[in-house]
Amino acid sequence: MQHIHDAPRIGIAGFGYVGKQLHEALTGADGRTLGLEPAFVWARRAELLAGIDASHRLHDLSDFAMHRPSLIVEAAHPDITRRHGADFLASSDYMPLSVSALADAEVHEALVEAARCNGTRLLLPAGALVGAASLVASRSMWRDVTITFRKNPGNIDFSESGITLGPLERAQTVFEGPVREIAGLFPRNVNTMVTCALATVGLDRCIGRLIADPDMDCAIAEVEAVGRDGSIVRTEKRQPVVGVSGTEMFASLLHSIKTRFGRFEAIDVL
Repeated sequence: MQHIHDAPRIGIAGFGYVGKQLHEALTGADGRTLGLEPAFVWARRAELLAGIDASHRLHDLSDFAMHRPSLIVEAAHPDITRRHGADFLASSDYMPLSVSALADAEVHEALVEAARCNGTRLLLPAGALVGAASLVASRSMWRDVTITFRKNPGNIDFSESGITLGPLERAQTVFEGPVREIAGLFPRNVNTMVTCALATVGLDRCIGRLIADPDMDCAIAEVEAVGRDGSIVRTEKRQPVVGVSGTEMFASLLHSIKTRFGRFEAIDVL
């Protein structure tokens, strides 16, 4: 369901590092160039919005519709998708950055159904996944897909995993198995894994491998897709990392938004 506006309006749920950058982009040169404007900004701590134009501030996410967003971007926490995702999709497209929330089968099904019923789109922020367009274009032909993350243990959030690592002298595989399972253990670390799984063979068939390597000074993401005809596609991406995220996070998000409102199609969640 596309609303009629002079420019597409972007709602931002979350005002941390990425949310701030997105708002600055939309109110600056990028927004003018792309023909986009902010619909609203919401933060879990309302005081963070003190410097934001009052007309853009949203104090209660339940009131999002009054700002008439064309697209809502979640940049806060997976709980936003669980609590509000289906409501967002009643009148707006929705792009969650915390895509690990979609590893919950009930949440995933509810959001896909909401999008189908309302003519809206549930979109993957696929800018960080190298070769995403090619993977999706050949979606039906993949037999096996594996995505491997290699990170310094200091850049892995173990808080929800129940796993405790002592000092490491060499690389250690922390997890290897279905992406649906690793998403529950490392929700802040594996959003790109979930995107890869949803874009290819699904959360139960796509294998995620997380390797902690004390010698790493960057983050590496490797994807191997094997076709039913024996063809193989491999990609590798190396990037600096801050906290648990790659430094290109915002640029990847902006690319995904451009594809939504440009001449290229964004990746829909099936």
